[in-house]
Order: sequence, then C-alpha cells, then structure tokens
Amino acid sequence: MSTTPIQASEVDVIVVGSGAGGLSAAVTAAYHGLKVVVVEKAEVCGGATSWSGGWAWTPGNPLAKAAGVNEDREDFRTYLRHRLGDRYNAARVDDFLEAVPHMVGFFQHRTSLQFTPGAKINDIYGDTPGAGTGHRSVGPAPYNARNLKPKLRAKMRHQLYATSFLGMGIMAGEDLSKFLSASQGSIPGILHAAKRVTTHMFDLAVHRRNMQLVNGTALTARLMKSADDLGVDIRVSTAAEKLVTNEAGAVTGVELRGPEGTYTLAARRGVVLATGGFPQNAALRAQLFPQTPTGNEHWSLAPAEANGAGLDMARAVGARFNTDVASPAAWCPVSLIKYPNGKTGTFPHIMDRAKPGSIGVLANGKRFVNEANGYYDYVEAMIEATGEGQAVQSWQIADSRYVRRFPLGMAKPLPVPLAPYLRSGYLIKGNTLEELATKCGIDPEQLAATVADFNAHAAKGNDPEFGRGESAFNRYGGDAKNTPNPSLGAIEKGPFYAVRVVPGSFGTFAGIDVDAAARVLNESGNVIPGLYAAGNDQASVMGGHYPAGGINLGPALTFGYVAARDMAGATEYEDDGTPAPHPRTAPTS
Repeated sequence: MSTTPIQASEVDVIVVGSGAGGLSAAVTAAYHGLKVVVVEKAEVCGGATSWSGGWAWTPGNPLAKAAGVNEDREDFRTYLRHRLGDRYNAARVDDFLEAVPHMVGFFQHRTSLQFTPGAKINDIYGDTPGAGTGHRSVGPAPYNARNLKPKLRAKMRHQLYATSFLGMGIMAGEDLSKFLSASQGSIPGILHAAKRVTTHMFDLAVHRRNMQLVNGTALTARLMKSADDLGVDIRVSTAAEKLVTNEAGAVTGVELRGPEGTYTLAARRGVVLATGGFPQNAALRAQLFPQTPTGNEHWSLAPAEANGAGLDMARAVGARFNTDVASPAAWCPVSLIKYPNGKTGTFPHIMDRAKPGSIGVLANGKRFVNEANGYYDYVEAMIEATGEGQAVQSWQIADSRYVRRFPLGMAKPLPVPLAPYLRSGYLIKGNTLEELATKCGIDPEQLAATVADFNAHAAKGNDPEFGRGESAFNRYGGDAKNTPNPSLGAIEKGPFYAVRVVPGSFGTFAGIDVDAAARVLNESGNVIPGLYAAGNDQASVMGGHYPAGGINLGPALTFGYVAARDMAGATEYEDDGTPAPHPRTAPTS
C-alpha cells in the first residue's frame, strides 16, 4: 500500500479509475503476475459502482449451472437480437457471452469477490423470445468491512446516502423484504430490522461508517480486498491528466497529478481507461441527451468525477467516440432531495414504481408508461411524452396506505415519520386528489379520472392501457401478498401524496470504441497499441439499449477481465470452476 511513486520500469499496467471495470482489470492482471497501479482522482474508490445495486447481468454464469440451470447460449443471443435490433453487434455480443462464465468463475473461486445468485431476477421483457426468468444475474455477497485493513477501508466510497437508511445499505431480495414486512407489523421483520439497525448504530459510533456492506459497496470492497491481496497499488486523489505515447503512436504511460506532485508513470503492458464515462459532463449532455438544451436538465446518479476525463484522454490520442447508440445513457428516473447543507441529492426510483397503490402521471394528469417496467423505459417514455421545449417531469402518486407500507421515493414507510419529507417539500400532500393535483401543477380533473379508471381495473387485476403486472418482471417487483395482481392496487384512501420525478441516469452508453479484447480503436478502426477501455468509458455492448438489470456492471466486470488477460498474454481460458493452487505468473518484459 505504498504511496511512493513506483519507478516507470517497475510498472506493467496502469488502471485509471476504480469502479467495477477498473478493479476487475486490476485484480485479473495482478493475478496473472503483472505489477498493477490503480489511480483514482477522487479521495475514495468505487465510482458509480459503489452507489449501485451491485447486480451484474451474467448469462450462463457458473452459479446458474450449479443450481441446475443450463440455458443454451443461443437463448441469450435470441433475446439480445430481439431487444437490440439494428444495434445488435454479433461479434461483440459473442465476445461478451463467451467471457462471462469464465469471469464469474475466476472471481468466485480465486478472489475475495464472492457472488450470490439472482435466482428470481427476471429479464425485463418477459414476452421477448429468449427472455430469462432468473439465474442470469449475480450480485456481491454481503461483506463485513472489518475484513479490510483500516487504510484500505479509508479509501472506500460510502453507500449513497439517499438510498440508505441513515447510511446503512439494504440489499434487494430477502433483506429488503424483511424491512418492508417490518413496516407492516411482521415480528420476524421487526427483529431483523432491529438487529441490522442496532449493529449499524454501533458501527457509526465506533467506526464512523457503515460496516455491513451490501450492493455496490460490497462489490467495491470485495474487489479492493482482492486487489490488495495481490499487491495492487491503489492511489486515491491521483488524477490522470494525459496519456503518453511513443513515436509509433502506442500508449506507454500516463501523466499523473497526486499528493506527490506531478509525475509520469510508464506502463509496459498497457493502460486501462475506466473513469466512468461522461454522465457528469454538462456540455456533452447538452450535445447528446434528448430534451436537455443546457445539459443541466439531467441528473446523474454517478459521482462528480465521472465527467468524461477518460474519453478526453482517449480522443487526444486518436480514439473513436462512438455515439451511434440507441440511447446515449442508461436512463433512470430520479427525484431531487434538498439537503439541510444546501446541496441537492438524487434518489433513483427503482423499486417503488412496481408496488401496488401508486402510478406515474404527467402534468396533464395522464399515465404514460407501465410503471413497473424497467427504469430505462420509464425515462424514455417520459421524454417521448413531453413536448419539445417543455420540462421533462412526472409525478409518482400514491395514497396514505401505500406510503405507510412502501417507500415513495426517499420517503420511508412505518415507523419512519413523513414529516421531514413534507417539511422539505420533497413529499407533496393533498387531502384530496384535486388538492394534490393543484399543489403539483397537474390537471386536477384528468388526474381524478385517471385514478378512477386505474382503480376500477386494478380491482380486477389488470391494466388494459399499459399491461402492468402481466410480466414476471412486473410481478416480482410488486408485493406477493397483494391480490389479484402483485403490482396493481387502488389509490383511494386519502390523504394523497406525490413526488416529482425527473430524468436521470446511472451512466453513459456512448463511449470509446473497442475490439474483442477491449483494445481501443482509432477513427480508422485500428487498434491503438497499449490502450484499453472498460466500464462506462467503453461504448456499450448493448448498443444503447437496456434489456436487463445489470447490463452496466456485467460488461464492466467482463471486459475489465478480458482486457487484463490480453495484457497478460493469457490466450486460453483456464477456469474450470475449481481453485487454482497459485496464480499463473506472466513475464514482466
């Protein structure tokens, strides 16, 4: 864990950025015997990965096979061909599908990154040929931060506060279900929540941070632990400012600025750009994002450091910026939180939209989308339904029963009081639907008519307008105890509540063009020697579509792994699902 600059002759690989893609590359390269330095310009590691749900779409992974699920790879291709349409790149998709099981097996058996299977996580579009009904995703197993050295722990990004409970993460699945059941009076749920919260309060008092790591923080921590075990030098507060090239145009190192000052670090095998794409670059948002004339009408969930620095460095040495994607970003509906310190936070509306007793409407009082579908679909529909020049926004509407049973945005269910959210203006309240509509600027007559129509059909368990609750994905996101449809429930008991929702994103889909080995391509389509891209710096293998949850992290982990193996000269996959006795050592010259 040295902070002294390593001499140029001693470095094999430099990884710029410390999210899933960068850390995957670092761990894999170090395992294969290469000397690796990770540089991160923020004070902490993890990027947007640490603030994510941590789930990765990994079709054909060995955890699925261990559970007896042996899908044919052609099923995955079929699903992606239908969902990606003319953006389906057969060669890149095959590269991804070939590497995924080996990547998962490598981390599961040879590192501290242990996965839990997404047994019940469905692909979003269940009626599409080839769609999966579970076991195509993996997430990080929960992790105790006490397993990290204090110096390493200090370099780790905290859980996104907006999606936490007092800074404590809650894992999707059984953990979340127990917390929600506690709000409904379940004794096992109350005991589970009490234990988790009590432990968390102790950790805050003693360690001044969340120590029960789940979701993205668990993924980052496990990757950092794996990197540290293999001798990777992780440097925070160290910005990459420029790529160094030789006379032939090959990338040979990076100019860095850190606590030690400004210096150049050389890389014998290669440089991996994994800086998180450009979701926080307002100029590029204005140029590429729809209905975003100044770039400031969009709110990203990524940290401020994801501002396109990797893209800029790559383009400066001739890399091709691929904007030929269905969407420039991975959309997610968000609501804005005004914190007491004057800052504005963003809350991702991921799980509340599918719960029974809530709908999304525009200012005209009409629904515009199947609210229980993917977050990408919600924002895309919101943009398409909004006239040119108008503010892109909607409102998530719910009644008093809903807000005491389920979260409405950041507002928590029982026993958490609603008063703080009402005082801040985050949550809007009306004794009647008409009063609520007036306060929000929604057409009151149309909202009342919309809710009445929705309620009539919800009582029968159907939604003829948008088909909500028909797919397995919709029903899984609902409430299994709610009948006749887990995702449909009436909005009828006042007072009524609303949260304003605006366009946001997890990260960008447009990015640096790469080949099968994640090597960066120039404008002519030729490889720039010594330069790789992973994570959201890389143009999305999904072509700007969002066919399943985890299609950012799955490819990030996979192509980071692929890039590192290419730098190590590992031409064949050696992973057979069993632990290796020791790492394969690669030459350093």
